[in-house]
Amino acid sequence: MQDTLHLAAPKPRMIAHRGASGLETENTASAFVAAGNRSYYGIETDVHLTRDGAFIIIHDDNTRRVAGDALEVEDTSFETLRALRLMDRDGRPGRRDLMLPTLSEYAGICRHYGKQAVLELKNPMGAEDVGRIVDTLREEGWLEHTTFISFDLDNLKHLRRLLPEQKAQYLVEQDTPELLPTLLHNRLDLDIYWKVLTEARVQELHSHGIEINVWTVDDPADARRLADWGVDYITSNCVE
Repeated sequence: MQDTLHLAAPKPRMIAHRGASGLETENTASAFVAAGNRSYYGIETDVHLTRDGAFIIIHDDNTRRVAGDALEVEDTSFETLRALRLMDRDGRPGRRDLMLPTLSEYAGICRHYGKQAVLELKNPMGAEDVGRIVDTLREEGWLEHTTFISFDLDNLKHLRRLLPEQKAQYLVEQDTPELLPTLLHNRLDLDIYWKVLTEARVQELHSHGIEINVWTVDDPADARRLADWGVDYITSNCVE
């Protein structure tokens, strides 16, 4: 088990990266339930589109790292992906409960435990697919408690056309001069790799009303420094 991040201040709010991935296999119902039973504000996950147009929860484009079998997610049917049994955190197979969740299952667990859903839209998606994700979350009764994140700006633009006021964060690995104008123009908050952030940049972004999430912070000393800078959210693999 990894070190716990203990932060006394009301901010930042803690996000469980791929569920409580320090305890359970990432992006599984078990990891989401483990996060739900802890003090996290939100549970982050990743959604892909399958070959037959269904939505399934997994981070990588390929299943090898979590399942052993190497299947390209977006070239494989939902039924085939769903039948996979994932490896436990020790690399051993055999747990029947470790499978790739559906989007509805993820949203339902977040709802059950009252956790903010932090949903990464993986890879470029069409406007219709983003709309179907929105509809799924609305049907689960958890759309108002969902923050959308994506490295693909067009995904977030599709979302903005549908939901002008929805919480959404642009995922980036680098800071650039174009970042602030992009955030302001598209009315987006920021989810940034923590090592490229500075205290001055935090203050600048906050002066424009932009909330800041940082990924992925696993050292308590780094988390405390970022908290002192005033970031709004910390995404972490550590167990709260």
